[in-house]
Amino acid sequence: MPLQGNLRDFSTTQLLNLINLAGKTGTLAIFEGIPTKDKDAMGGVKMAAGKERARVAFKTGKLIHAALDDQDGNLVAVLNKAGKLTTEQARIIRERARNTSDKALALLLINANYVSQKDVVSSVQQHTLDVVYDLLSWHEGPFRFDDDQLPGSDRIMVPIDLENVIIEGARRIKQNEVLIQEIPNLDISLKFPENAKEKYKGVHLSVEEWRIVSFVNPKNTIRQIAKANNMSDLEIRKIIYGLLQAGLVQLVRSSAPILDGKGRVIPKAPAVQETVVRRIIDRIRSI
Repeated sequence: MPLQGNLRDFSTTQLLNLINLAGKTGTLAIFEGIPTKDKDAMGGVKMAAGKERARVAFKTGKLIHAALDDQDGNLVAVLNKAGKLTTEQARIIRERARNTSDKALALLLINANYVSQKDVVSSVQQHTLDVVYDLLSWHEGPFRFDDDQLPGSDRIMVPIDLENVIIEGARRIKQNEVLIQEIPNLDISLKFPENAKEKYKGVHLSVEEWRIVSFVNPKNTIRQIAKANNMSDLEIRKIIYGLLQAGLVQLVRSSAPILDGKGRVIPKAPAVQETVVRRIIDRIRSI
């Protein structure tokens, strides 16, 4: 019988601890919650499982695969996101290898000297970790763990010890709370400052930062930019926050109230003293 519940009662961190200690093999699926008329054991509204949002696989207590429903997790997208393939290379490879499995494609790319085996392993591992770190910030949603259910053999799976994932995840949760406080709404846009040319002179940005900058336009929301670059909410907030603090981009402010995912108005954060802001900046820069 599968283990089932809701993240509001049994967190992702607790699930990872259980899977790690028990050395479990199987797949954890997390779903959108659909409210029902029933009450759960804690007196809250019981949620039925809707559309699948995420899927994480484990083998003998080790993390081996993770995917988000709204994120492209195929090998080409993962290598492109990691900067191992250019956007043009990724486009051409997608067209020429549409029905090729990830494992077969990895061999083709390695033999053609596009990437190395180390590039493939490190990129897949980082993508898996990024997904799980994002899941650790989820506080609600039905889940189900099915024993002995694993992804197909055509997927590239890199075993990762859960102990380090849990420790690093706890650190990132605290950092994510700061980022959410600073950028609570991803449905707002960005623009360049008036003296953009001067600001960008001599600036050294990462590949991911330049990609984000290339999408800066009042017509594009932060959420749309994240989707276009295959990034999680945590990843996009981290990069945007750094660009904001460097004065390289600005938020397009709106007089309309900011709403959360349930349509409730998010109150504006109170003014913070400069010394506190400086400490927050120093913390984020150390991420």
